[in-house]
This record gives sequence, C-alpha cells and structure tokens, in this order.
Amino acid sequence: MTRLFDEHIKRRVTPLDGAWHFLKDRDDTGLSLGWFRALPEWETVTVPSVWNTEKGNLTYEGVAWYEKRFYTEGGTLRFCFGAVMTEACVYLDGEKLGEHYGGFSQFDFIVYGVKEGWHTLTVRVDNRFDACSIPQKRVDWYHYGGIVRSVSVETLRGICVLGSRLEYTLSEELSKVRGHLTLELCNAGETSLTETVCAKLDSFCIGDVSVTLEARARKQVSMPMFEMDHVRLWDVGAPALYELSVMTEADDLFDRVGFRSVEVRDRALLLNGKELEIRGVNRHEEHPDWGFAFPEGLMKRDIDLILEMGCNAIRGSHYPNSQIFVDMLDARGILFWSEIPMWGWGFSEEALADPTVVERGLEMHREMVRYYYNHPSIILWGMHNEIQLGTCAAYQLTDKYYAYLKEYGGNRAVVYASDKPWEDICFGLCDIICLNQYYGWYYGYEADAWEKFLERFTEKTKELGVSDKPIVMSEFGCAAIYGCHDDEGILWSEENQAAQLGHALEVFHSHPSVIGSFIWQFADIRTCLEAGINRARGFNNKGILNEYRKPKLAYRVAKEKYLSFAKKENP
Repeated sequence: MTRLFDEHIKRRVTPLDGAWHFLKDRDDTGLSLGWFRALPEWETVTVPSVWNTEKGNLTYEGVAWYEKRFYTEGGTLRFCFGAVMTEACVYLDGEKLGEHYGGFSQFDFIVYGVKEGWHTLTVRVDNRFDACSIPQKRVDWYHYGGIVRSVSVETLRGICVLGSRLEYTLSEELSKVRGHLTLELCNAGETSLTETVCAKLDSFCIGDVSVTLEARARKQVSMPMFEMDHVRLWDVGAPALYELSVMTEADDLFDRVGFRSVEVRDRALLLNGKELEIRGVNRHEEHPDWGFAFPEGLMKRDIDLILEMGCNAIRGSHYPNSQIFVDMLDARGILFWSEIPMWGWGFSEEALADPTVVERGLEMHREMVRYYYNHPSIILWGMHNEIQLGTCAAYQLTDKYYAYLKEYGGNRAVVYASDKPWEDICFGLCDIICLNQYYGWYYGYEADAWEKFLERFTEKTKELGVSDKPIVMSEFGCAAIYGCHDDEGILWSEENQAAQLGHALEVFHSHPSVIGSFIWQFADIRTCLEAGINRARGFNNKGILNEYRKPKLAYRVAKEKYLSFAKKENP
C-alpha cells in the first residue's frame, strides 16, 4: 500500500492506480447480467477517486463497477486495496475472490496459481445504506462512493511476511525497551517450506527464528523477546523513529516504529512520564474536488497549517485516515486520535443492539488495530462518536469495544466522544472523558456559559465516581462563512466565530480538570445533511479554514491561543 517509505524491496509490487473502466449500475442488475465477467460498456475514470466528483454523479448513491486489465508473470498474487466506499466485491477473471465491508479500512485477497498473461480485476462497489450500516445514512459528511485509496498487486514468493506487530514495555527510567515481535506469515508456494525469518530495528538484531509452513498455509509467529538499551524516545516535536525490517529468503517487510509511554492517572495524560496538554483540531480527510481520495501533497499542506497554529494533536474525524497521512504524523511528531465511523444520530437503540452492527463495529476495530498498531503517533483509540449513550445497548456495545481495545490496542488510551453529558452512563468505560458541546451555536450562549458548564459537569463526575478521569473538550465551535464580516459579530460572521472560539479556548486551558481541546473543525466539509440554517451551502461551515484551506479569523485566533499555551508549557 502507499506509505511514506517502501514497504518491500524483494517483493514485486505493481501499482494498479490510474485508468479503470467504470459503469454505474443504477438498477442493481449487474450481478444477474454477469458484469463481473466483462462490463458491457464503460467510461474511463482514475483510481483512486470518488465518482461524486464526476459530472452528473454528485448525488449518486448505489452500485457501480470498476474494471482493470493488467499483466502478470503469474504465481501467487496478493491484491491490496487501501479503501473502497463502502462495500466491495472483488473478482479476478470473473471468479469471485471475496467481499469486504467498511469504507475506510484496507483489505487484501491472496490468489494462488495465477497463470502468466493478461488478467482482469473487477470490483463491484456499493455505497448504499441499510439498518445495519456503519455509519448510518444520516451523517455530517458526504456520501462519497468509489475506490478511494490506492490499489496494488503483489507477487508473493516463498514464506512471506504479511504483517508485523511490535509490542514492548519501557523501563521505569524510559531508557530500556523490552519487547517482542509478532509476525503474520504465509507460504506462497505449492510445497512445504522451512525458512529462517530475521528481524532488525535499524542495525539492532531482534533475532531470528526457523519457520516451517505447509503449502498455502498462514500462521502467526512470535519472535524471541529482546531488550535494547539507550532507546531514543518518540515524542511531540521530537519523533525518534526506528526502521523495523523483517526478512525471509525471498520476501521482506519494512515499517517505521517509535517507542513512547502513554499513561492516564490523577486527572492527567502522561507522554513519556510528562503531563501533556492537548492542543488539537478535528480534521476530515475530505476535499470538495477529491472527496475521500485525498491527495498526498494536500495532506502535507494540512499538516503544515496545523503545526503553524501550534497544534500538537489531530483527531481523525470520524474514521481511520490514510496510512501515509499517519506516517507523516509519525515523522513530524504529532499526536493522533484514530476512530471508527460509528457516528451518532443515525443509530437508534435498536441498531446499537443489533448483532450485525455490533460485530461490524468490532471488526472495524480489529482492522484498525491490525493495520495501524505500529504507529507511535496514535495515542488514542476512539470507539464511537455521539451515539445514544444513555441506553443499555450503548453501554453493552461500549463495554465490548473497550475490553477489546484495552486487551489488544497496545499502550494507548481508549476514548469515545459524548454529546450527552447529563444522560451518559458509559463514562466508566473510557480512560479520558471526551465531550462534544456547542454553546453559542446549537444551544444558547451567555458570557459565562462554558464556565457554568464545566463547573456543573465537574460536580457530575463526582456523583458518578469518575472524577479521577481527565476531561478533553473533543468538539466545540460555531460556523462562519469565509469572507462574511460584521463588526457587531452576527451569526455566520468570521468575527463571531473567532470571538467564541478564543473565549472557549481560554476557559478550557485554564480549567484544572480539562487537559486539552480539539477544535471543531480544521476546514469546512461537504455534508449530506439537509441544507438549512446550520448547513449553508451544503457544507458544515465550522472550519477555521474554508474547504480550500483559506484561513478565517478563527484560525488566527486559535493560532495565537495555542502558541501562547505552548509557551506556558515550555517557557
């Protein structure tokens, strides 16, 4: 997949991005008509992309087919997809390889015994919603469809390394690491093989192990425990990274990892033993010209703008972001909150209790942990956002997800975002209480509204027995139309947004129970919610920049506040 570095040297990786055949299936008859064997007609589109930026397809929700011819020397092939919105069914030369659900997760299929020559890869894509969809139809972003991240085909030989998971603990003085590496291996051959697997961290040898696998078998293998002294720590603004390399006779896998300690105690979040004040922003990986097929050059520009305003953290609202984006955060020392797209209002209590919904959400967590585990920048796993947290169904679902992430998620805090501070019964099932509140926009505003809210909520945490948990203001803000100015600070003006944001930040970052904030939001985004008083232009306009990254007054105010907080933290 597309990363900030090469994942393989020995393994042949052939990108399949570029021109694909494309055909909408408005009546959903393509399966019965055998379009998986050959499309009867087509237009040419570019992958990755969303179909909603093509002329005439802005509002299309439904089924569409993609088709790509490619040449291969044959053997065992692994087809890798970065993300497909939302359901994908994949065929090779008319034979079904498999299905995948979930629009923001990568997935792959391995095919053995492929003959040399030209072949056709076909993908049926469906971005419709039903009662068991995650997210549900009513979300505050746009219902894009398409193959939105890169596609590649890998030629596998011998015993192959499909994935790695580096687990570790740091000594009390944070100078020594003790860890072990778990590998997902596959025998791509047609006979039983025995090979030696070697692993290194930079030039430090983790160890080697002899592995025997039957033909086409897959297996998880644990490398021997290792200890390493004089560890360089990964930290905010000082991102020490190590190259993790795993080698077999014919294959390899490279990753970049970092060592850091994350701990929550005494109403504080500690990174490498030091209390951390979060200066964050919510960011959608979306652009009106590219949708979710977000270009890598713009990712860097977003990060530049976010760093310039004094942020040390980003929330990936509300889904796993591209691997290469998280690579960039690893490399630049920025903290990240990664979550699955289980977003609020659309989920009824019945939906939250539905076994299909619960299992789909759990599988999304499994995929997020599997593919993103080694990223040191991810310090928060997010379970869901603004669901009906006063219900038994929400409690049971949260309990299941929290238990999974605490057992398998590594050294990270586990959180969710709540917009129901007075009804929420799940605050015991998180490490940090994260609150979404919108005084001055969705509900009334007084000069001391935020002070009163925090005073009341602090008392509430004492009643609930969770006053030992720190609080993060995970969403807050109000909308402004870029270029709308008014000296009186009327609604929709940049002046009103800037004034409200500045006051809120001052209140949050001076409160003893609040350890930080994530401004809602970085940039305006297209939304599928009905246009009206709160969604002018068909956009959520709460961005401190507009959709083309032009700064509003609120960006400058946030920059002033966050930089001043950073100076107090590091005088």
